[in-house]
Amino acid sequence: MTARVGDGGIRVAAAADLHVERGNVSAWRDALEPVSDHSDVLLLAGDLTQNGVADEANALADVLSVVSVPIFAVLGNHDLHMNASLELRRILERQGVCVLEGEHAQLRVAGRSLGIAGSTGFGGGFPGAEASEFGEPEMKRFVCRARRMSERLQGALEALDSDVRIALLHYAPVPDTLVGERLEIYPFLGSHYLGRAVDAAGADLVLHGHAHLGCEAGKTPGGVAVRNVAQPVIRAPYRVFPFAA
Repeated sequence: MTARVGDGGIRVAAAADLHVERGNVSAWRDALEPVSDHSDVLLLAGDLTQNGVADEANALADVLSVVSVPIFAVLGNHDLHMNASLELRRILERQGVCVLEGEHAQLRVAGRSLGIAGSTGFGGGFPGAEASEFGEPEMKRFVCRARRMSERLQGALEALDSDVRIALLHYAPVPDTLVGERLEIYPFLGSHYLGRAVDAAGADLVLHGHAHLGCEAGKTPGGVAVRNVAQPVIRAPYRVFPFAA
């Protein structure tokens, strides 16, 4: 069965770029408290903390303690800044958050199945202005990471057997949702490899963050809906996407 964004059915709440730290815990608790009434699941598309340290992850866990629906997340570049991703993941998992990196998860909602494939993703750019895996070792490693993260996303999507399939990213898979950002930094905001992975494996929706000055809606070359749910873009604590059969 193929699902589409519509009225009723599974309600997916999504947000990105919360940048939680001790100073904004109370504000975020208040902002997210209603999400369990408005949705069946909460997806977080990275940059959940400001600097990726344990104290901020504990603050985030405190924020998310008000949410009673299942939570799935990927990490963003801010969360990876201090090279403490394993510690952050452990803290969030103790709070019940399922953190995905090249992995997938499925759950039943209202008698139907929802699948989420998650990856931080990486940069690299888009056709006409993309980095190539050629030249200096540093450039090769940069592009290799973009390609590797996309391959893992594709594998996670292909492993899903669900009515609704969502790709959860931090970096953008298309340039559409970057419009408003400076063109010069597009290669640091997303990668065409991610969009290709989504189209190769198939999905009903792609969610990402990272691009604070971008726009909300776009689509992959294959026609899959892409939504940028970064806080400065949606101008709300979260956005709800309802799916109907």
